[in-house]
Amino acid sequence: MNVRTCLAIGFCFILACMVFLPAARADEWNQMTKMEFSEPVEIPGAVLPAGTYWFVLLDDSSNRDIVRIFSSDWSKLYATLFRVPTERMQSTDRTEIKFAERPHSQPEALFKWYYPGLLTGHEFSYPQKEEKELTRDAKQDVVARPMIVAANAATQGA
Repeated sequence: MNVRTCLAIGFCFILACMVFLPAARADEWNQMTKMEFSEPVEIPGAVLPAGTYWFVLLDDSSNRDIVRIFSSDWSKLYATLFRVPTERMQSTDRTEIKFAERPHSQPEALFKWYYPGLLTGHEFSYPQKEEKELTRDAKQDVVARPMIVAANAATQGA
């Protein structure tokens, strides 16, 4: 190969990296995760009906403590929640969530959410009285299928 060809190939490679690498890391920045629940799920201040939702970290570098929950088609904002960072011992390549089992008449409560590959996750802040109950009733972690989480996965041994 001549020098001109090598320079052209190198330039194309650098240009491709500049174009594609930011897009590849976009999901990790906002941790956009599609979750599907087969049963209603409690979140702080509301209950999400069974269905598909997008969980997204607020795109603000000065405040990484806000999670927004949107409908599957992005047409409705269901909630804007404050979260507290929480750590896990080992990361996985899948979304991991933790539910707190509620009395039979109430839906399971979403307690923690971890984005694939990261040790730091999101613990949702409930009112103080409810927080004590959720901590007491917290179940084991659930490792979900990529990008989809079923509310009853914990009871099915997933």
